[in-house]
Amino acid sequence: MQNKGIVICTAVLLTLASIFYLSFSFATRYYDSEAAKLKDPIAQQDYKDSVKYLGIYSYQKCLETQIGLGLDLKGGMNVILEVSVPDVLETLADHKTDPAFNKSMKEARAEEETSQSDFISLFVKYYHQNAPGHRLAELFATQQLQGKVNPQSSDSEVEKVLREEVQAAIDNSFNVVRTRIDKFGVVQPNIQKLEGQTGRIMVEMPGIKEPERMRKLLQGSANLEFWETYNAEEIIPYLQQLDSRLANGETTETADSTATETKAKPAEKPAKFKIKNADKNDVAKTSNAQMEAAKKQHPLLAMLQTTGQNSLALVGYASVRDTAAISKLIYGPVAKQVLPSDVKLLWSATPEDGIQAKNIFGLYAIKVTSNNGQAPLQGDVVTDAKDGFNHMTGKPEVNMTMNTEGARRWAALTKANIGKAIAIVLDNAVYSAPRVDGEIDGGSSSISGNFTVEMTKDLANTLKSGRMPAPARIVQEEVVGPTLGAASIQQGIISFAIAFVLLIIYMVLMYNFIPGMIANAALIINVFFTLGILTSFQAALTMSGIAGMVLSLGTAVDANVLIYERIKEELRAGKGMKQAVAAGYGNAFSAIFDSNLTSLITGVILYVFGTGPIQGFATTWIIGIVCSFFSAVFLTRLVYEHQLNKDRWQNLKYWTGISKNLMQDKNYKFMSIYKSTFGIVIILSAVFIGSFFVRGLAQSIDFTGGRNYVVQFEKSTQPEQVREVLRTIFPNATTSALSLGTDNKTIRISTNYKIESNNPAVDNEAENMLYQGLKKAGLVSQKNLETFKNPDLRAGGSIISSSKVGPSVAKDVTYGAIISVIIALAAIFLYILVRFRNVAFSLGSTIALAFDALTVIGLFSLLQGMLPFSLEIDQTFIGAVLTVIGYSINDKVVVFDRIRENFKLHPKQDIQTLFNDSINQTLARTINTSFSTLIVLLVILFLGGKSIQPFAFAMTMGVVFGTLSSIFIASPIAYLFMGRSIEDRRLNEAALETAEAK
Repeated sequence: MQNKGIVICTAVLLTLASIFYLSFSFATRYYDSEAAKLKDPIAQQDYKDSVKYLGIYSYQKCLETQIGLGLDLKGGMNVILEVSVPDVLETLADHKTDPAFNKSMKEARAEEETSQSDFISLFVKYYHQNAPGHRLAELFATQQLQGKVNPQSSDSEVEKVLREEVQAAIDNSFNVVRTRIDKFGVVQPNIQKLEGQTGRIMVEMPGIKEPERMRKLLQGSANLEFWETYNAEEIIPYLQQLDSRLANGETTETADSTATETKAKPAEKPAKFKIKNADKNDVAKTSNAQMEAAKKQHPLLAMLQTTGQNSLALVGYASVRDTAAISKLIYGPVAKQVLPSDVKLLWSATPEDGIQAKNIFGLYAIKVTSNNGQAPLQGDVVTDAKDGFNHMTGKPEVNMTMNTEGARRWAALTKANIGKAIAIVLDNAVYSAPRVDGEIDGGSSSISGNFTVEMTKDLANTLKSGRMPAPARIVQEEVVGPTLGAASIQQGIISFAIAFVLLIIYMVLMYNFIPGMIANAALIINVFFTLGILTSFQAALTMSGIAGMVLSLGTAVDANVLIYERIKEELRAGKGMKQAVAAGYGNAFSAIFDSNLTSLITGVILYVFGTGPIQGFATTWIIGIVCSFFSAVFLTRLVYEHQLNKDRWQNLKYWTGISKNLMQDKNYKFMSIYKSTFGIVIILSAVFIGSFFVRGLAQSIDFTGGRNYVVQFEKSTQPEQVREVLRTIFPNATTSALSLGTDNKTIRISTNYKIESNNPAVDNEAENMLYQGLKKAGLVSQKNLETFKNPDLRAGGSIISSSKVGPSVAKDVTYGAIISVIIALAAIFLYILVRFRNVAFSLGSTIALAFDALTVIGLFSLLQGMLPFSLEIDQTFIGAVLTVIGYSINDKVVVFDRIRENFKLHPKQDIQTLFNDSINQTLARTINTSFSTLIVLLVILFLGGKSIQPFAFAMTMGVVFGTLSSIFIASPIAYLFMGRSIEDRRLNEAALETAEAK
């Protein structure tokens, strides 16, 4: 084998990399077990903060690097937020009342529901229709866009600016969402802008148990404010007095009705961290016992270290672990009596700099000067903000520009606060509190401080996000309970383990012990490499990802089967073992390469057009295909060549008593019956198409939009009972109820109630209506809505998972599903054409693949309601159809590859005989590969869980019909098209020979 050194080097590097990345999971598990031995939560956190894996990586880094679990395995919440582009345009146009503008906005909103054009293009089109002769600059030459759009700007220039501003709004919304999620304390969140889907942000939050709180957090508009502040020395005495009164045990009942202004004497208190500056105390950490004693004497100041002189608005520091407890005290009833009414204490948005301890946040004193409690300056006056560097000091800073009104008020605000700080606050968190050195007029100013480059970038984005709030709404949502996730983990592990064991047994039964075990070793290596690469990408492992890994085992088996069948043929032809192994690997390479590449094409299409579970499946499948190709084609060959070069395994057998004569020396006349098979295909196609019109397809909310609630009842409940109740709960909405389990206790409830509404309160309203209706009907007995929504409290019935898909997402899913199937077929047609250089092969394979897809879809229409699991058409089903196409083409490529090979060996042979011989020669491979893949799919079908069963059923039908279509559709079509051209060529050659003879 050539390039043996490269193969060995690649294998070693992959092994080391996989060991390295997978080790983080074991390290995290070890540290968790050690921390669990400590009873005190603070001690546990201190231990985790102190660990350094391999002397470099912190516990948090281990958490981020270990292989993560998706929501379906861990539980949690997944949402897709959509930034409202129409609202952004209205803001940029200063909410014009121009009739043409409003009519164009209305028409663009209406067409956006069905069109694939973006909103800006639609708006521009309708504005040109509704206001002929008018230019966009008349609408958008506003204060908001000063310096970017003027009355002379062309429409193309204005459109370019609008797109830039919309993208800026999306970027700013992304930063706001990321900050909110980080503050919420979600471990390993996944936040990303969805490519190709303008304005959409996907947020995955494992472990979330408060979905309603998270909905409010994500959909609340960003609120940027500029506040006056108190200096620390003005407020610290009040904090000391509050500490004293709390230490005396005062509560709401015992506190005085009026606050005194007696300054408390500074108390000695234990500080928990070190400040780099010279005027801050350097003290050591106290023990837990000392801390508890200190909290009794100083309930507030034991946790909050006050600052002192020259600290401006910064009054104290506290560990992130203590901020919640401190907030409870400083916002409590006693604090309201002690602190002045015009004081508002806010935490910093990020940990303070200049402190040796980690995660130390600052507490700032905000001064409320207005009667209505509003900030003197809001973020809507900011027209631009850019990060840069001070030309004198070279330090990072932010340059900010305001509109005319904002410039006037900013000048007054800075003039009144010279020597003090002005706090920049977003969502009640202080991002910066710079000192004012003089009045700033003209509306342009720079904000400097102890900033890093990253901090100035974030602050600039924060300022811009306040300038142009872009409302975001949840257009898709999924909530999975942690116990449901645990059950999915168990199902996934069981299905994977059983499929793996059955494949190992099957390979040994078919190809004898040593060859079978070498193939099985390749399977193990394939799984090891796949997990290692997944971890290096920091990809989350999902239930669909496990299915992709299990299916990649079938792909790996296919490669080994192809190689072993070719080796058997060479041995039967009388070659020695060395020559047979070399020829077997060499002759099988092109078929393996082509079939794997077509599967990769399908996998990439799945990844590009899919979302959520489809992308998880595609990612794992793509990695598995690459790893299986490397392990089956190269690594196993290294083992054989090493042994054979040492004169071992010279009499190795690649068959057993079961497989020795399996499909050998057969001579079935497949091409002679093509008229009958075509007739059957036409009849089946007519039945499937007729079923589409008569029975239709059970479309899920992925395609129609709506809400799904998986409810587990305490007692056996029939879907008909629930459907009757749903008609009264949601009288003007489409509803359905479908049983998901065999015990009739788990039912999925679907409704499109107010799905078009952007009001975040509707989600909670729908859940409340469902709870009240089911309770009134006596189907659930939970005490209140909160317990009904808690997936861990199942006594009395509860929602164990839920999902929501908005109309705009459903529209995109439908469009993407159609386009992805068409692109998959077109891509495979072109690849087969380029690879085999004959349109007959492309036509045969594409028509057969289209029939495979039609068959799977048709069976879902015919059999809906007849099987013990759902046959709804959703994104997972589309993924199954595309996977069927990718898998089915493998078999066709193998058959076509043998036909092409035989054409080279026997160019004069009768074409019908050649086609029949080629199919007969590959029958053993076809049966072995299909059967091994079916083993895997049947295990998933029966043990993989309800969420993956429709996928497994579609794949099972696809494998069966895909195998049959290779023999009875693809090959006969190629035979008919190729036969005519070959007969014409042979007639021309015969005529030419006759003419030459004369």
